[in-house]
Amino acid sequence: MLTDKHAVIIGGDARQLEIIRKLSALDAKISMVGFDQLNDGFIGATKQSMDDIEWSTVDAVLLPVSGVSLDGKVETIFSNETIELKVDQLEATPTHCVVYTGITNKYLDECIEKADRALVKLMERDDVAIYNSIPTAEGTVMMAIQHTDITIHRAKVAVLGLGRVGMSVARTFSALGADVKVGANETQQIARITEMGLTPFHTANLKTELQDIDICINTIPALVLTSNVLTEMPLHTLIIDLASKPGGTDFRYAEKRGIKALLAPGLPGIVAPKTAGQILADVLAELLTNKSTN
Repeated sequence: MLTDKHAVIIGGDARQLEIIRKLSALDAKISMVGFDQLNDGFIGATKQSMDDIEWSTVDAVLLPVSGVSLDGKVETIFSNETIELKVDQLEATPTHCVVYTGITNKYLDECIEKADRALVKLMERDDVAIYNSIPTAEGTVMMAIQHTDITIHRAKVAVLGLGRVGMSVARTFSALGADVKVGANETQQIARITEMGLTPFHTANLKTELQDIDICINTIPALVLTSNVLTEMPLHTLIIDLASKPGGTDFRYAEKRGIKALLAPGLPGIVAPKTAGQILADVLAELLTNKSTN
């Protein structure tokens, strides 16, 4: 239980609602910032502004998966107000206060360093990433169906990267009957791709390996689909880039060539916000409960 624990939940999307429900059920005191247009009421949760928060009582600050912008702004779909996280707010919290975010950036890192508070990056956790790979794979299938005029069955699909998302995506498309090849650059990954019954190739050979692909799905957070690679790809190829912004595709050149390239980070929150929110809620509940018992 989280009785007497004060959590400030700032902005975000529908995933945050599942977090609020979970923490409310655990008897936490919740301050909701950026939810003024939300009609739902939650027991133990109060809508407040950043200026209204009694920061000296806050045990945890929960940011959305997207964290904050480079100027400290927090996105929310439930308010039109500008919400900004400032270092003096964090400095006013107790020293044991922990900030939870999906991802971080230079602005948030600097605030955390100046305030000398702990930061937990949820999307870097293996459990969150593996659970999230399920709705990500389903969302990728949805996008492939919407933006092609062929079936996934017997389509030639290339998945770039065999991380937590790449593995689930490759397995899903293979199960649907696609001819899947997977690009990686480590020998153990090449071995795993082979063990999965898929066709491995080294990412150093992208120019030749992508010359006959119908769908290319990138999960590598680096510019791998360069103009040199895109030049060799068929014009009908659909690129679905799942890497964090700005993705791993030269989108300008893809558009110039007439190749449809879609940047699609954060698919879980788009195609399955309830499930994605429950994943985060369960992990956060465990982290906060363990923190409160230490």
